[in-house]
Amino acid sequence: MEEKKVESTNKNVKKVNLLDHNSIKHMLDESVSDIVTSRGYKEDVRLSNMKLILGAVIIAMCGSLTMECTYVVLNGVMQLIMYTKEKNAILFTYPLEGSFTSTGLIVSSKLPRFSDEYTLTIDSADPKSISAGKSVQFTKSVTQWFTKEGVLVEGLFWNDVEALIKDYANEEPKKKK
Repeated sequence: MEEKKVESTNKNVKKVNLLDHNSIKHMLDESVSDIVTSRGYKEDVRLSNMKLILGAVIIAMCGSLTMECTYVVLNGVMQLIMYTKEKNAILFTYPLEGSFTSTGLIVSSKLPRFSDEYTLTIDSADPKSISAGKSVQFTKSVTQWFTKEGVLVEGLFWNDVEALIKDYANEEPKKKK
C-alpha cells in the first residue's frame, strides 16, 4: 500500500537531467506555457499553422525538379518568418477575454549555452498598438528552481512567472506621441 502512495505522488514530479541544457530549457518553457494559459490567455496558433501549410507546400514541391527555384524561395520565406516573427518566442496568445487591450502576448525565453541564467520576456503581440504594454522580463539562475536531483520546484517557478505576468498586466499602455 505504501509503495502505491509513493508512486502516485511521484507521477506529477517534473525531473530533468541537470547536465542537459536543452532539457532544462524545454521543461521551463513548457511550464511557462502552462502557467500563462492557466491565467486565461488562449494560445494563438495562426503562425504555427501558416508554417505547417508552407512546409507542406515545400515538401509537395520536392518531387518536381522543375520547381527547385520555387522550393528555394518558399524555404527562404519560411526562414524569414522564423527570424523576424518567432525569434525566441515560446508562446503567442490572444488578448484576455473581456479585457480592454486588443493585443495578445508574446512570451519568449533564452538560456545561453554554458550558462545557468534563464531569461523570460513578455511582450505585446502588437507593440505598435496604443494598448500595448511595456515589455517585462526577468533573468534568474535555474538553480533556484531545481533540486540537486533535477526535480523542478514548480511552486517557486510558478510564483516567479506569475509575478512577471502581473507586472506586465499592471503596466499602463503606451501613450501615442
